[in-house]
Amino acid sequence: MALPGVYRPQADTELLAHALAAERVRPGTEILEIGTGTGALALSAAGRGAHVTAVDVSWRAVTTARLNALHRRLPLRVLHGDFTTLTNARRYDLVLANPPYVPAPNGLLPTRGTARAWDAGPDGRLVIDRICASAPALLYPGGILLMVHSAMCDPDSTLKRLEQAGLAGRTTARALVPWGPVLRGRRAWLQSQGLADVGEDQEELVIIRAEVL
Repeated sequence: MALPGVYRPQADTELLAHALAAERVRPGTEILEIGTGTGALALSAAGRGAHVTAVDVSWRAVTTARLNALHRRLPLRVLHGDFTTLTNARRYDLVLANPPYVPAPNGLLPTRGTARAWDAGPDGRLVIDRICASAPALLYPGGILLMVHSAMCDPDSTLKRLEQAGLAGRTTARALVPWGPVLRGRRAWLQSQGLADVGEDQEELVIIRAEVL
C-alpha cells in the first residue's frame, strides 16, 4: 500500500530488487535503505532475515513503510529525516539507494510535495553525490552499495566519485523504460541541456554496485 503522495514501486525499484536478490543476504545482515518509499525493498530484505533500517525524508513514506511492515509482520526500523544525520556513525553490510535523480531546472532539492521523490537539481546528482561521499562511513570493510539512477545522471561520474571515496564500483545492470509524465513534461528543457535527444522517449536506468576496498 502507499499513502497519497508516496512514490510507488516502479521500474527502478524492480531493477534494484533484482540486484538485491543476487546479493548474499543472510539472517543478521545489517542493511540500510536510503529513500525507502513504501518500504518494498526494505521488507524484501527483512523477509530474508536481515536487520533493516529504512530512512525517508517524507513522513508519509515513513508511515507507509511502517504500515506495510505491520501488515507483513516483519521487523523494520523506519526513520524520518536525512540519512546522513540518522545513522549515528553506524555501519552496515549493505546500503540500498533509489535516490531522487530526475534532472530539474531548480537548483535546490524540493522541501515538500511529491517532487521530493524524484527532483535532484540540474544534473540529477544532488543526492547521488552525497551518497557517494557518505558510502565509506556507512559501510563495513567489504560492504556493498547498490544504487539505481538514470543514465542521464552520468554513471561514469558516479563510478569516479565512488573510486575517489575508496570503493570499487561497476555498472551491473541496465534497462530501458518509457518516459513518465515528469520527463515528458520537461522534454524541451532536457533537450536544451543536452540530456535528451529530439524524439527520445525512453530512459535508461542503471544499477551501480560498489564495494569498500
